[in-house]
Amino acid sequence: MTAKKVALSLFWRTFFLLLVLLAACVATWVQTLHALDAMAVDARRDASHLASLVRLSSEALRQVERGTRPALAKALAAREGMLLQSRAVADVWTTPLADERPGELAAELQGLLGRELVVATSVNGQGGLWLGFTVDREAWWLRAPASLSRSPTTDLGLAWLGAAIAVSLAGAVLIAQRINRPLRDLSFAASRIRGGEYESRLDETTITSEIREVNMGFNRMARELAKVEEDRAVMLAGISHDLRTPLARLRLEAEMSVVDDEARANMASDIAQLDAIIDKFMDYARPGETHLRPVLLSKLIDREAASFRDPSEIRITSKVSSDIEVLADEVELGRVFANLFENARRYGRTLDTGIAMVTVSHQRTGNWVICTVRDHGPGAAPEKLAQLTTPFFRGDAARTAATGAGLGLAIVDKAMQRMGGQVDVANAPEGGLVVHLRLRHARQARP
Repeated sequence: MTAKKVALSLFWRTFFLLLVLLAACVATWVQTLHALDAMAVDARRDASHLASLVRLSSEALRQVERGTRPALAKALAAREGMLLQSRAVADVWTTPLADERPGELAAELQGLLGRELVVATSVNGQGGLWLGFTVDREAWWLRAPASLSRSPTTDLGLAWLGAAIAVSLAGAVLIAQRINRPLRDLSFAASRIRGGEYESRLDETTITSEIREVNMGFNRMARELAKVEEDRAVMLAGISHDLRTPLARLRLEAEMSVVDDEARANMASDIAQLDAIIDKFMDYARPGETHLRPVLLSKLIDREAASFRDPSEIRITSKVSSDIEVLADEVELGRVFANLFENARRYGRTLDTGIAMVTVSHQRTGNWVICTVRDHGPGAAPEKLAQLTTPFFRGDAARTAATGAGLGLAIVDKAMQRMGGQVDVANAPEGGLVVHLRLRHARQARP
């Protein structure tokens, strides 16, 4: 019999993590306060010891004759390791700062021995804790032993202080990371789903109940999307086959049975138009997976422009440099320019000649290439520019012709989104429609 999965809500999980962090912080800060308190105790104890040394030294000096005091100082230095020397008028010393340990000892010592006591951290360039006192109007220096000038609990207190700060920061980072990790995984999986990778799955065994339910729902959605995508591919293949087969028979029957040349040509044109509309639907409904690689922009534009051979309908001029490479899917990008040229052929003809004059140029902006496709036709109404990339939308000029499916610019916009680019449609100041394609340069910007 399998054990039941323990469910822990996100609230209680966060609560317990914060409780552990709070306990660890309290423990480390308590130890830090103990260490700081020990430092204060050590400072008072060391001050008491130093005050005793000063009293003993001054009493010893007071009990001997002035002439024998230097000999006593040498004897103390040799036997006890205490440096005792007379203080000259020319001596130079350094007074410790109040927030340093010598400064704290100085305050304690002056409280015990009086304000006339001099405490220095160096005398004539020699470091150490120096205590200056007077015996029978004769000034002396006593250098404290090294063991009393700095207590080991000082380092211990600083270590505990650093540990407390480190535990607080590390705990906060850990909790934030554990809370953010499921959201990061969900965002990453969602981006993969958006890119057409429907096999992305999230962990359904996590202990947090809310996250587990979200992950299970996301995985269920991903499976359903994968099934929908599979069904769509099958449906599109069936539609393409089932529609094109009777169209081919109609074309053959029209060419064989219709005697009138004009009627036969009109029927063939209508059948070709239906076939083109089917292609548009297939292009728009095509799955979103792309394969990005460096593509020579000018070569691709020339190839797509070559398919528009009738100069009485459209004339395409490319001013794109031959060495410009963009990061794109070659098939998708070719479909983008084919739709733009077809859109210009249909709706971008000039009023005087009836020919669509199309110019393709480019501009380098950092790591991006802005490719501009412009015609010199009537353009579009300003209030309808934002709707031109909407599926099945056609402006008034397009409706009069009624030869398209209203998907040309929608296919362009969708293909550019698949490749990580952007489309901007505007009217040129001199007239005509301008389409800006924002594509990533295949190489990083060079100085």
